Amino acid sequence: MAVRIRLMRMGMKKAPFYRVVVADSRSPRDGRFIENIGVYDPQTEPSRVEIDTDKARDWLAKGAQPTETVAKLLAIAGVEGPAEAKAAAKALRATVAKAKAEPAKAKAKSKAKK
Repeated sequence: MAVRIRLMRMGMKKAPFYRVVVADSRSPRDGRFIENIGVYDPQTEPSRVEIDTDKARDWLAKGAQPTETVAKLLAIAGVEGPAEAKAAAKALRATVAKAKAEPAKAKAKSKAKK
């Protein structure tokens, strides 16, 4: 089952607010959902973003994929998204590989001089 974190439209006509929900990707936009994890109200100034960060992190760890809009809202709420986590892990692996390669290069140069 593909799980998405997405927005569910609520409110009156021309005055929307949204719930941030975890839902099966096959269910309709305003249909059945698994869990409600927050609220987004773009009508207020400034926009209100209230997301339960612990629940969001749990669902992201389980493999739920946020939509583009929800990914931006998660960043505003302070939840590290999966893209940022992957980029940080990749940078860490590159740093470790570079650190391991430097002593090997130094040994190769010293052997070449002899």
